[in-house]
Amino acid sequence: MSKVLVIGPKFYNFNAAVESAFLKCGCQVDLEQYDNPIHPYNIWMKCKYKLSSGKEKMKSESRAKYRIYIERRFDEIKPDLVFLLNGDILLSETLDFFRKSAKVALWLFDSISRYPIVTNHIDHVDYLFCYEQKDIEWYKRNGKKAYFLAQGCDSSIYKPLRNIRKDIDILFVGELYSSKKRQKYISKVIESFPNKKIKIFGIYKPWYKNPIKWIFREHRKIYINHNIDSQSVNNYYNRATVVINIHHEQQENGANPKVFEICGSGAYQVCDTNPYIESLFRNNEIGLYHNETEMIKKIEDALLSEKKEEAEKAYNIVIKDHTFNKRIESVLRTIQL
Repeated sequence: MSKVLVIGPKFYNFNAAVESAFLKCGCQVDLEQYDNPIHPYNIWMKCKYKLSSGKEKMKSESRAKYRIYIERRFDEIKPDLVFLLNGDILLSETLDFFRKSAKVALWLFDSISRYPIVTNHIDHVDYLFCYEQKDIEWYKRNGKKAYFLAQGCDSSIYKPLRNIRKDIDILFVGELYSSKKRQKYISKVIESFPNKKIKIFGIYKPWYKNPIKWIFREHRKIYINHNIDSQSVNNYYNRATVVINIHHEQQENGANPKVFEICGSGAYQVCDTNPYIESLFRNNEIGLYHNETEMIKKIEDALLSEKKEEAEKAYNIVIKDHTFNKRIESVLRTIQL
């Protein structure tokens, strides 16, 4: 039985989904989770970091301390494989330390444009998996080999629920504060469907950034200005007639996890498209759009026409080929563990 040490940032259910997938593949698994931007990021350290004028120094000190801890854990576990998710807290020296006696694989959950600190990790791991195909091409132009591995659906969380009422017309779940594109598109949806029940979950106007804007924020019945856990997300997906997916600006030829999670919940999805997504859903299983105008038309169509059959087909596509279990099976085939 192969031993796997999974190391990843505390981010929703991803670490647990990867751990579970390795277990189902017959591996022995240890999971280590870390906080960002410094570890640990408890209330005291969060306040200290927010008020600090030397944030980069705090990050460096935190990473040095974490190096001592994680290398000790590695020695205790003696894994055959270290599987990293993002790995942005780890130093190159630590990756080299792992490679002395284990294979090291890194799965980037976001574009290197957002995590430049991991750009050179490819030189210190055995395998690098990227969720954005433009990153594969960038590494290739620089004479380096990376593998494409899209994100996936945790089918233990995202699944159809029986006997649940469709009491939301239009739903969006996702972070809005840092994405002008998402803000613009959601504003267009609210403007276009004034008589529909719309729910928007995610941080839109955080109080700590601008208390005045937070106090006087608009559309409070629509914008639920906080995040929700994964189980609640699945519940809301099941309650919605149409779920909107809007990728962040850096996504050009890949898919965010919501592509697979929305389908895995059995909900009908209207999603901005790119060549990779089009290759997955070739027969209108989800509503694909290129711009705001097309998005509104796809939403109108979903509100007027029953999309249960399309949603079921999209569900079957995802459950067959795009779960975390399938992703880890692909990893194990690639690294031949």
